[in-house]
Amino acid sequence: MDHETIRALCPVDARASYDWDACCEVFPRLRALETTPQSPRYHAEGNVGLHTRMVLDALLDSDHFRSATGPRRETLFLAALLHDLCKPETTVIDPATGEIGQPGHSRRGAVDVRALLWRAGVPFALREAVCRIIAVHQVPFFAFDSRRGESPEFIARRLSWSLDVSDLVCVARADMKGRICHDQQARLDDIALFEQLAREDGCWDTPRAAASAHTRLMYARGAAVHLDTPLFQAAGSKVTVLCGLPASGKDSWVARHAPDLDVVSFDDAKAELRLKHGENDGLAAHRAVDKAKSLLRRHAPFVWNATHLSEQMRGKTLDLLFAYDADVRLVYLEVPCTTLFKRNAARDTTLRQKDLERMLHRWEVPLPWEAHEVHCEVTP
Repeated sequence: MDHETIRALCPVDARASYDWDACCEVFPRLRALETTPQSPRYHAEGNVGLHTRMVLDALLDSDHFRSATGPRRETLFLAALLHDLCKPETTVIDPATGEIGQPGHSRRGAVDVRALLWRAGVPFALREAVCRIIAVHQVPFFAFDSRRGESPEFIARRLSWSLDVSDLVCVARADMKGRICHDQQARLDDIALFEQLAREDGCWDTPRAAASAHTRLMYARGAAVHLDTPLFQAAGSKVTVLCGLPASGKDSWVARHAPDLDVVSFDDAKAELRLKHGENDGLAAHRAVDKAKSLLRRHAPFVWNATHLSEQMRGKTLDLLFAYDADVRLVYLEVPCTTLFKRNAARDTTLRQKDLERMLHRWEVPLPWEAHEVHCEVTP
């Protein structure tokens, strides 16, 4: 599978259709959707495969998709095609009631699709546009009834900093039209209202403006601030947080760009403690955090060099840094699949190839609102 093969699946003009069998040949995991049940309450049409085809039909019938060209058209098609890819792995059936659910399928789907498209050599920007839609494809359904208590304005604004809200709404609307459920029209009305809100607030097809990077960051993290008024930023360390898969070039980046700065590194801490990969990670983390706190108290600039592979793991580091008023730049590094595994095999490390493979299941590329600045360096 390569990018050209994947691109060929996407209909190229308004009257063209798609070939489901060809899609299953390129993405064999789609076949499992045909035997994956869904809750009749939300999907009376039947299995996930049937639903996915109905979603694609609805997408191809939408004005937004018909007017799209090039990578944008491919993004919409792949997001709709793969949006429920992980429903088979996440399906749970209540033994007492028989109720069917697929909790977490959106977020897990985004992670799995990222690995699939990365292996296929799909360009970074296109891949991430697809994965970001998949990760939140249901959000427009429930933006006015958030389980987290977030306002729809907050949801639309933060989404606009990581994706094109108009593309997300297009896929969400196709997802809702491509099913049979009792509240379909009510949810379509919610999606339309979410669209109207985003248009009026200036975040429909462009990122919502903010008075400063710090204002945007604090707002995205839940602070009660007004986006159009600059928020005072206290003095603190300037910290570069590196993130990316092992063997993606983080040590080389430090040597090239920050040779004179202090470095906080879990790997260095493990080496100092003579620990192997996966052995007493807590002790190594404690040592690294103590060093970081010492630097933060002095407002000293430094680099935090770690994989920081998932949003949850980055969050622990970022929470600490922001508690000390640090000015943070996230630098994400990525290399092609073959390069990564070749490097890992050649270097002196206790990280085995199969351990590296398993790490792909936690791989979440940082979003633009996670730090004051997020910079992605992707080697072709």
